[in-house]
Amino acid sequence: MEETARWLTPEEQHAWRGFVRLHERLGGRLGRQLQTESNMSTADFAVLVELTDVPQGRQRFLDLAQSLEWEKSRMSHHIARMAKRGLVAREECPEDGRGTFVVITDAGREAVEATAPRHVEAVRALFLDHVTPAELQVLADISDRVVGTLDEDS
Repeated sequence: MEETARWLTPEEQHAWRGFVRLHERLGGRLGRQLQTESNMSTADFAVLVELTDVPQGRQRFLDLAQSLEWEKSRMSHHIARMAKRGLVAREECPEDGRGTFVVITDAGREAVEATAPRHVEAVRALFLDHVTPAELQVLADISDRVVGTLDEDS
C-alpha cells in the first residue's frame, strides 16, 4: 500500500528551509573562521572538543564515531590524519584486544584551548548576539526534544 506524502505547509516549509539555511551558513562561516584563524577544520575541532569533554581525554573509537554521527571509515581516516599532525593518538584497549581508544595529546589540548576563545566569540557574534534569552530557551527546548527523539531511534 502506497502512503501519501505529508507535504509541508507553507509555514512548515518556510521554517524548515530557514533552519537549513541557518545551519549551512552558520556552519560554513564558523568553519572558515576556524580554518583561517587556527588552521583547524570543523571536524578536527569537533573531535578535540569531544575528547576534552571526557575523563582523561580518551574515548573508545566507536563511541567517538557514534557521538559525532560519523561512519567508521570516515572516523578512521580523520583520526589517522589528526594523529599524523600530533593532535590525537590511538591506544590499544587493554580489556578488549579488538578495541582502540582515541586520546587527545598535549598538542591537541593546546590547539583546542588556543582555538576555543576565538570560536566562542564568533559563535556569539554570528548567532547568540542576535537572539533573545527567551528565543534561546525555546531553541534549547526544541533541540533537546528532537535530539532526544533521534537518540531513541538509534
